[in-house]
Amino acid sequence: MGKRIFYFLLTNILVLATISIIFTLIPGTWNYIGPDGTIQFGTLLIFSAIIGFTGSFISLAMSRWMAKKMMNVRVLDPNGALSGEEREVVEKVHRLSRAAGLMHMPEVGIYDSPEVNAFATGPSKKRSLVAVSTGLLHEMDDDAIEGVIAHEVAHVANGDMVTMTLLQGVVNTFVVFLARIAAFIVSRFVKEDLAPIVHFLAIILFQLVFSVLGSLVVFAYSRHREYHADRGGADLAGKDKMKHALESLKAYANRVRNDDTSVATLKINGKRKSSIFSTHPQLDERIRRLS
Repeated sequence: MGKRIFYFLLTNILVLATISIIFTLIPGTWNYIGPDGTIQFGTLLIFSAIIGFTGSFISLAMSRWMAKKMMNVRVLDPNGALSGEEREVVEKVHRLSRAAGLMHMPEVGIYDSPEVNAFATGPSKKRSLVAVSTGLLHEMDDDAIEGVIAHEVAHVANGDMVTMTLLQGVVNTFVVFLARIAAFIVSRFVKEDLAPIVHFLAIILFQLVFSVLGSLVVFAYSRHREYHADRGGADLAGKDKMKHALESLKAYANRVRNDDTSVATLKINGKRKSSIFSTHPQLDERIRRLS
C-alpha cells in the first residue's frame, strides 16, 4: 500500500495510535482489567468506541485541510480575478451543486499535476472541496470535464465522507477492541514483571495490523460508492457526459500518480489494476454498469 494509502485512512491510523497511547499511559484511565485479572468486555467495548470514533472524526475534521496542503491545491475565489478556464470550472461546480440540491457551494480548487483526475473531500456538505488537476483541464474536452465534476459533486451530495467516517469509526472500534484482547492474551505468556511492557507493545503492534485489515472494509466501501457517484453524476450532467468522462479517463489511465501521496480514495480514478486494496473499481466495469 505504501504511499498510496489515502490521507483520511493514514491520518486516522496515526490519530488512533496517538489517542490509544495516551489512554494507555495515563494510570487509571478506563481500566478494563477487572480485580480478578480478567477483561471487562463491556468496559473495553465502550473504551474502544470512544477511541475509535474520536480518531475517525478528528480525521474527518482535518480532511479538507490535509488535502489542500498535501496536494498543493490552489483555491479559486469566485469573486476574485480568474482566468476563463478557472471561471468555467467554478461555474460548473456551482451549477451542478445547485442541481444536486446543495445549499452551500463547495470550495473549488486546482492542483498542478499531469495526471487526469479530480477529487472531492471535506467534513460536511457545508465545508466541502472539489478540486481538479491541471492535467484534466488540459487533456479533456468540456463534456468530459463536466462529467468528472458531476461525479465529484455527487460524492459531496451523497455525504460520502461522513458515511466513510462512521464506517471507519466502527472499524476503529473493533480494531481497538480486538487489539487489546490479543495483547492481553500474549501478555499472559511472559513473566509477570514483563507483562505490562509486553502488553503495551503488543497493543501497538496488533492495532497497526488490525488497522490494515480493517482498511479492506473501507476500501470495499470506497469501490461501492464510486458506482453510486457515477449514477449521481449521470443524473446531474447527463448519462452520455458521465459515460464519456469515464471513457476519457480510461484513455488516460496511465496518468494517475502512483509515486506520491495522492488522495487515492477521494479521486474519480484510481490505479489501473484492481485488487482488494483498490479504492476504485475498474473503469470498464464502471462503464458497463452505467450503460
